[in-house]
Amino acid sequence: MTDRTRIRRLPEKAATERTALNAVLDNARVAHVAFVHAGSPVNVPTACARDGERLLLHGSTGSRMMRELASGVPACVTVTLLDGMVLARSAFESSMHYRSAMVFGSAAPVSDQVPALRAMSEAWMPGRWDTLRPPSAKELAATLVLELPLVEWSVKISDGDPDDPAEDLDEPVWAGVLPIRTTYGEPVPAPDLRGDPPVPAYLGAWKP
Repeated sequence: MTDRTRIRRLPEKAATERTALNAVLDNARVAHVAFVHAGSPVNVPTACARDGERLLLHGSTGSRMMRELASGVPACVTVTLLDGMVLARSAFESSMHYRSAMVFGSAAPVSDQVPALRAMSEAWMPGRWDTLRPPSAKELAATLVLELPLVEWSVKISDGDPDDPAEDLDEPVWAGVLPIRTTYGEPVPAPDLRGDPPVPAYLGAWKP
């Protein structure tokens, strides 16, 4: 733990086990990447995937964010998973269930793009990479993959019941938790799909 990863607001919600960080990152598809560009702070949402001891980010070689990060500027990457609405008897005591992670550090281009791209694809949808055509040299030249070491980080988890004060318990207001669940729908084929290929087996794990 460092001074900037120490959770000061509601420290009892801090999770210090590495497994907690892995669980948040492995369930995330989008991260928000904050850094300073031309003297101004920016915060850019982008796809992410954990690969062992690193967080992978990828984008176009023409991306302002990717070029800036590749130069080694300090960055802060955050991920938040929303799990529910905590409905108390007052607006003041109402809150949310969430799992959040914050990673500090400097990113760098990966040494070998193809294994990193494969790791990202498999993190998002296991089994898909081997069904795809290989990336072309032109595509690889237009793509930049960065790795951010998972060294300095913090995780915060909120999952409790409404915490109403005793004087509110007799209020005629419903209190409890409304869970939030993200699900996948039925696969929709592309309108230009040719040859009537079957729905791939790897999608079976994601169907409702």
